[in-house]
Amino acid sequence: MPWRWRQFRPGSSLFLLVSFISAFQHPSLPLHSSRLLLRHGIRPSNMTSSSTQQQQQVEHEGDGKFHFAIDRGGTFTDVHCTLPNGTELVSKLLSVDPANYDDAPTEGIRRILDEHDPTGKTYPRGRVVDTSLIGSIRMGTTVATNALLEREGERMGLVITKGFGDLLKIGDQTRSDIFDLTCKAPDVLYEEVIEVDERVMLAEFFDENRSDEEIELLEQKPQSTHRVESIGPYSSNYPEAGVGKRIKGITGEKVIPIRIPDADAVRTSLRKLANKGIKSLAVVFLHSYVYPEHEKMVGEIAKSMDCFSEISLSHEVMSMVKLVPRGHTACAAAYLTPKITEYLAGFTKGFDDGLMTNVRLDFMKSDGGLTPVNDFGGHQAILSGPAGGVVGYAKTSYRLSLDEDGNALNKPLPIIGFDMGGTSTDVSRYDGALEHVFETTTAGVCIQAPQLDIHTVAAGGGSRLFLQNGLFVVGPESSKAHPGPVCYRKNGYLSVTDANVVLGRVIPEHFPNIFGPNEDEPLDLKGAREAFRALAEENNDVKGTIEELAYGFIQVANEAMCRPIRNLTQMRGFDITKHALACFGGAGPQHACAMARALGISKVYIHRYGGILSAYGLSMADAVVEEQEPAKEVYAVAKTDGSGFFVDQDPSSPTRDARLEHLAMKARSALVKQGYSESAIVIEKYLNMRYQGTDNAIMIKEKTIDTALPYANLFIEQYRREFGFILEGRDLLIDDFRVRAFVPGASLAPQHAVPTLGSPPSAGSTRAFFENGWEKVSTYNYEDLKPGHEIVGPAILFQSISTIVLEIGCTALVTADGDLDITVERKTYTGDKDETSEIKEDPVQLSIYAHRFMGIAEQMGRTLSRTAISVNIKERLDFSCALFTSDGGLVANAPHIPVHLGAMQSAVRFQVEYWNSEGREGIKEGDVFVSNHPQLAGGSHLPDITVITPVFHDGEILFFVASRGHHSDIGGITPGSMPPHSTSLEEEGASIVAFKLVKDGKFQEEGITEILSNQKFEGTRNLKDNLSDLRAQVAANNSGIRLLQSLVNENGLENVKAYMYFIQHNAETAVRQMLKRFASTHGTRATAIDHLDDGTPIQLVIHIDSRTGSACFDFGGTGPQMLGNLNAPPAVTYSAVIYSLRSLIGQDIPLNQGCLAPIEFKIPKYSLLNPSDDVAVVGGNVLTSQRVVDVVLKAFKACAASQGCMNNLTFGDDRFGYYETIAGGAGAGPTWEGRSGVHTHCTNTRITDPEILERRYPVLLRRFCLRTDSGGAGTHRGGDGVIREIEPLRPLIMSILSERRSLAPYGLEGGEPGKVGRNLLIKEGGIAFNIGAKRSGLIKAGERLVIETPGGGGYGISA
Repeated sequence: MPWRWRQFRPGSSLFLLVSFISAFQHPSLPLHSSRLLLRHGIRPSNMTSSSTQQQQQVEHEGDGKFHFAIDRGGTFTDVHCTLPNGTELVSKLLSVDPANYDDAPTEGIRRILDEHDPTGKTYPRGRVVDTSLIGSIRMGTTVATNALLEREGERMGLVITKGFGDLLKIGDQTRSDIFDLTCKAPDVLYEEVIEVDERVMLAEFFDENRSDEEIELLEQKPQSTHRVESIGPYSSNYPEAGVGKRIKGITGEKVIPIRIPDADAVRTSLRKLANKGIKSLAVVFLHSYVYPEHEKMVGEIAKSMDCFSEISLSHEVMSMVKLVPRGHTACAAAYLTPKITEYLAGFTKGFDDGLMTNVRLDFMKSDGGLTPVNDFGGHQAILSGPAGGVVGYAKTSYRLSLDEDGNALNKPLPIIGFDMGGTSTDVSRYDGALEHVFETTTAGVCIQAPQLDIHTVAAGGGSRLFLQNGLFVVGPESSKAHPGPVCYRKNGYLSVTDANVVLGRVIPEHFPNIFGPNEDEPLDLKGAREAFRALAEENNDVKGTIEELAYGFIQVANEAMCRPIRNLTQMRGFDITKHALACFGGAGPQHACAMARALGISKVYIHRYGGILSAYGLSMADAVVEEQEPAKEVYAVAKTDGSGFFVDQDPSSPTRDARLEHLAMKARSALVKQGYSESAIVIEKYLNMRYQGTDNAIMIKEKTIDTALPYANLFIEQYRREFGFILEGRDLLIDDFRVRAFVPGASLAPQHAVPTLGSPPSAGSTRAFFENGWEKVSTYNYEDLKPGHEIVGPAILFQSISTIVLEIGCTALVTADGDLDITVERKTYTGDKDETSEIKEDPVQLSIYAHRFMGIAEQMGRTLSRTAISVNIKERLDFSCALFTSDGGLVANAPHIPVHLGAMQSAVRFQVEYWNSEGREGIKEGDVFVSNHPQLAGGSHLPDITVITPVFHDGEILFFVASRGHHSDIGGITPGSMPPHSTSLEEEGASIVAFKLVKDGKFQEEGITEILSNQKFEGTRNLKDNLSDLRAQVAANNSGIRLLQSLVNENGLENVKAYMYFIQHNAETAVRQMLKRFASTHGTRATAIDHLDDGTPIQLVIHIDSRTGSACFDFGGTGPQMLGNLNAPPAVTYSAVIYSLRSLIGQDIPLNQGCLAPIEFKIPKYSLLNPSDDVAVVGGNVLTSQRVVDVVLKAFKACAASQGCMNNLTFGDDRFGYYETIAGGAGAGPTWEGRSGVHTHCTNTRITDPEILERRYPVLLRRFCLRTDSGGAGTHRGGDGVIREIEPLRPLIMSILSERRSLAPYGLEGGEPGKVGRNLLIKEGGIAFNIGAKRSGLIKAGERLVIETPGGGGYGISA
């Protein structure tokens, strides 16, 4: 081993390079840092010290100063330094080591200065560092991320528009894990809330039918004249809609400030907040993105009080529409920026005064750009650390290659970045430009800001290993730093690191004896092996050797990390095989080759600084200033015949260029102010564009194209690539103007080809386990390699900052710069070895196929959400996608909407039977079927339309793919097609038993239009959206077909077919085991009953066979079908039961028809749950389904009842229809409080953001808050429902379809029931009318609909 270890002496000038850490797959390897040190200067290993310095001087042209780039992680701090003579140096030290230093970046800088100061000056520890020789410091930090994850930010308060104090707690009302009965969610960041009586409304809908004279009177009406309602308990002093001056906002839209904040009241409220010790504020008002004056006013008041250290105004943090993400972002800024400031204060005190005056001190933002220390906000720092790594691989891997004559070869391949750490793995993509997203969620906080598009999966070196229900499971739990993996000798957990130790890929002899309780023992190979042996003995069904078990976990871990890479590429229309994989981070090089092969990638790049690439990337990053403004402009006007845009019309041209140039001037001035030369600044201009009627905006960069409407051409090109089609007849809109100004950082010169030198001398050999078993492999020391050396796998390379595993069939070439360019032999399927032999189930392959099948269903869902038009599918995500066997059996159903789970199998099987019956035309390649009939065709209710596509191979149907989406209107007696009082199916809209939506590859627009438009009652009110969403469903199915075909090409048809059935059997086994466990504890019989508000019983008796684990679910006591719409077809009951069983199991199992295989259903014909084919059912899917779940969970004694309702609200007129479901309270359980304001059980749809709602529809949202104390009392209290209050701005038909308005959600084990819900109509004078659970009617402008949703039941007797 080439490293030299020696004792640490306090005051030593050596710097620490923990070179062995990266070979482990855990960022928190225990290290006795006060004793172990290594001095190491990195240089291309084929050159002498002098020749290396010469090369570096040419590249960096040393300027006589030290330039530091530092990535401060949670466990380790990496330092890259360019010395005064231009040579490079890297080091790694512990981020926290209080026994030796206060701050790791300061200590890293001090050590390098002390060692390499050309004047010989010393820099003693304990004294401030002399900065006279420091030219620049660039830092990336996880300080903000860790504070967010651990909720250790500044104490802060939220100041928000009155009526919305709970909005950020409710969020979009969804739960992150639909099967988690606890519905757990991270805490909000703020401690206190102030609701300010202020309101701004958009003028468009209010003024649309008013004359100029009427508007002038409203503007002249005194602002103090508000509606005063003194009659009845529901009076309010809401400001009257439309009263006030019309003011042109930032976007050009007219706004009306209908209530201006009372400065004295605001000051009094803020003083109370300050007296409670609140030091930081986030101010978030409705529509401040377009009219920020009220936020500015409150900000000035708070500033004048001089008692708040941080005041975050949402319009300044991110001026984009959507109140919830903008509000969360403002909170993140207020919560985290003081932590950044606190850290910076600690950092700067370690240096003399020259740090802030003579040294350029920049920090990395989440968008991959550097910003001065004074402009670094907490919300910009979430991805500060990972961003450096993205810049690092982008700059080092995406480079032109030159042949031996210096001629450019092909364009660089697009790069997939793969950064594997201890607890998680980050993946990203680069193809010549950094890819950004503008809304992400981290630790439960939605951040609305430019951020690099980095996808994270909970699989890393420290991920724990489990065998569950016959499946290999990796993570998401982590062994963490302590106790760590088993091999650390601290009674840790079996982890991925242990698997690599057992397989000979991590070699104990190559690491110091720093493990065990006294940190003086070697890695514990024996202990790791014993842990695997114990795991095998606990699971008798798993066969094979210890090594095969460990290797299986490595394969499953690799597949888990491949999944987000597929999502990042295939979902967006990119060919994954035409990418290279850039691997960095400590653990990645041990997995990169195997993952590349699994993905079909033939190139892997591993940089010589791969273990500290984030720091290296910082040294080359651009200095960036972003400026952005919201807009509402038409860029291109569509021709009505769908033939494109009018090229001679450019409505935004009068202001577009001026606004972009204004933003460019601001950004350019900011960089000049930072000290950069104006001539060095590059300006990029963007338009954030979307089709009219959609929310799928794409940021389009300006590009010189010799054509009219150049942005339109670029938008269409990108839209078509990502979604496979374009939308015709829709205007192209501008949502935002954006400018990115930057000063380019260093870039590497094109890389020259090197002559091949053959294989280098081996440093030895070892045994390692690969796909064919144990192999004798050569080992190599990286420092012995020279450019041109080639190494053929299998082999293991010891790099000073990582260990690289070269798989069989891989060849590594050392480049001219000393990096590794690895060619991976692609995996090709050549056919089954014996087509007649039986394929046996292998648990490793079963686990991998489980990932692949579910990944395909998820990618179908992402395609659908991105390509759909309607708010229901695109915004609310009211859809599901699934894969099926050739006989229609469910294989994988992505967990989108629970009430769809398992229900589509009936729909698929019906179509197969229907079209193959005598006299029918059969199923042909190029056919796509559509249906929605609940009773006859396996549907749920009519708005849920299912699109089914067969997958053919050589004329044979192999599989089916299907997608089900809720269409906002399909006709019927009320807008939204959710009539509260329908009594027959035909009143609810168009019903489709069987129709070929696509025939011979052609979309049958005329036929489906006829079905949707010509009905007994009114036809669809939104045919355009129906057709667009149906096309999106077809596109989603096509994406599933492509991915299935790719899977078949990789693994063979018979294997894929076999594992589809194996995966169903696995789910069946898991359910049987759960039923056996329940029977052993509670007996073989369970029963429960609940009632609808009209008294109709839903009764269930469960008989369990404790020997086989089968069960009979007998709903024989359920009431008869009703002359109403709460009837539920059997498919709804199947979905409710499959959801309940999956939730009761409490582990991640494949979600497929196997879950119902052990269940026999007895549902009386013509009962509520098995009605005749002509009765109304629209409420059964959304209301009765919830009550079926409550009954099943009650029978299993799992938890108290949740709200038992979806609170279905529709409103509209002859011009539009809108539909939403509204959250309530979740039931409490044996160990948890019920969550408030969340969707439960059979639904998980998002609710429309308040600003989007008011921008798109003629309504004012007056209130959206929690309904305090509506949850049932108990040892654990039930969750509270919500209050949602809506006022139409013109007469609208509003319909409410709800339950639990008479009978309360039950408590369990002595817990109290939750409060029933209530629906109120508030008329003039504040007089309230209880309109009951189900009502539809015209509501006048100025009246208000108040929906109070039920709370959840309590659990246990209240103390």
